[in-house]
Amino acid sequence: MEVVIVPDATAGGELIAEAIASLLSRKPDALLGVATGSTPLPIYRALAAKVASGAVDASRARVCQLDEYVGLPVGHPESYRSVVLREVIEPLGLSEASFMGPDGAAEDVQAACEAYDRALAEAGGVDLQLLGIGTDGHIGFNEPCSSLASRTRIKTLTEQTRVDNARFFDDDIEQVPHHVITQGIGTILDSRHPILLATGEGKAEAIAQTVEGPVASVVPASALQLHPHATVVVDEAAASKLKLADYFRATYAAKPGWQGL
Repeated sequence: MEVVIVPDATAGGELIAEAIASLLSRKPDALLGVATGSTPLPIYRALAAKVASGAVDASRARVCQLDEYVGLPVGHPESYRSVVLREVIEPLGLSEASFMGPDGAAEDVQAACEAYDRALAEAGGVDLQLLGIGTDGHIGFNEPCSSLASRTRIKTLTEQTRVDNARFFDDDIEQVPHHVITQGIGTILDSRHPILLATGEGKAEAIAQTVEGPVASVVPASALQLHPHATVVVDEAAASKLKLADYFRATYAAKPGWQGL
């Protein structure tokens, strides 16, 4: 696991957008796994700016969802499909044909989970998967004590996650669904390059446990320690509880430029 400490969220977004740009230059039809929420927005803004300036050609890129609420009506503005279309697909000038995600409105949710897991594999696998992290250490919606071998499946959200997400539903927790479809931890670990971005002091404890703690299902993000090419990008606030922060700064500063992120 590589840990990169950046000054702020904007710098983190620019760094990760540059990694995506480099990937697209090597593989124009790369499959990009995207996360929702406020944390990855600097990535999408930086990448859209590169596309708009002509520095990046994303015309052949493919995009896939990390997770989706269960039970929201099709077209609901806070469904993750709507969010991804609004924050990623449209700004990059892509069409819906380039986008794939699980069907949270399916009558048979379990079948929809299995179908999405198969679809990711049949698409050649995810080349770069963006991740956020919850205050309890969850990635995707793999809540604490999720199986580290889990595949795409339905999960029940913890009360804390529903509280955290209520800000997207007019601060009304009653509007936040209780269930989601999420890529499992095993599914996430199948991606070729998972990149986790965390910003703010509120994520500091989860980052410390993820990076420096044991691999344990109680901190689902700690499973990234098992991946041969996982990157964790954190701002100074999110890095504030890392005991090895100085070491991480030194190793990144000495990293050869040709290695990239």
